[in-house]
Amino acid sequence: MARSPRSADIWPTPRRPWDAGLRDRIGMARDSVAFVSKRLAGTLLVWLLIGIALALPAALHLLDRNLAEAAGDWRGTHGFSVYFQVGVDAKTPADLARRLADEEDIDTVRLITPDEGLAELQLHLGATDALEALGENPLPATVRAVARPDVPVLRLELLAGRLKSEAGVDAVVVEKTWLERLTAIRTLVRRAAGMVAALLGVAAVLISSATVRLAVLVRLTELQVRSLMGASVRFMRRPFLYLGVIYGFGGGMVAAMLLAAALASLEAPLRRLFASYGAEALVVGFDGVFVLALLGVGVGLGVLGAALACRSRLRELDIA
Repeated sequence: MARSPRSADIWPTPRRPWDAGLRDRIGMARDSVAFVSKRLAGTLLVWLLIGIALALPAALHLLDRNLAEAAGDWRGTHGFSVYFQVGVDAKTPADLARRLADEEDIDTVRLITPDEGLAELQLHLGATDALEALGENPLPATVRAVARPDVPVLRLELLAGRLKSEAGVDAVVVEKTWLERLTAIRTLVRRAAGMVAALLGVAAVLISSATVRLAVLVRLTELQVRSLMGASVRFMRRPFLYLGVIYGFGGGMVAAMLLAAALASLEAPLRRLFASYGAEALVVGFDGVFVLALLGVGVGLGVLGAALACRSRLRELDIA
């Protein structure tokens, strides 16, 4: 099809009053809403697909936020325990405890005598009579050392390795805290969120692009008429960008509803889990700012897909 000569001064006129341009945009937005309303089933499917594509990386982001919150609130121990042989002289663990207290990497040291260990065991087990029936105390003396927060585990393991050769020492157990594992899990979650966000972001753009391409075909005759009348590519592309906004915004809303439903269903088991550790389950990150960001990302991906579809489809039709 031969392209008609087109100029910016033919139609629409660039020097039109600003309110006329505003009315055009409002009219196009209204037409776009009417277009998706007449195809409600297909629109809901597009919203659902985009919503799922947004919800999965958003859920991983929320998981990372809450893991970071848990890591920031936790104040656990980071150290090791030295277990002595049963019947060792009481002076041996006391000397080791004093030397450990002078180490620059150690924050606090606690010496637990066999009698204190037995008292703790009776308190936790509640089996006083059974333990007293043993006759003699079977528990060894123990020295528990808490390291400073900035001490790496490797240096702590080197110190613990030297203590294994001390006289009377039976075993040294380095307490690698769950906080260290939590940090590794956060790294894994963050990288997975990045990969999933990239893949599903591309999927959301492709969904929006394919849907807008169909809309271009539906309005092909109208576009050709406008092209012959001298309409600019930007003017013809605008209503399809509005479609991208609608699809992206609806997908963001669906993603927010999916996440809200998931959090509501997980609230009760999370409360029971945290209560077993004496803590309160508090999900952070799912707030108004997060929802607005989710909607903004959805709109951005929808508009990007619509722009790509318009660029390729109008060029194929010899309009762009």
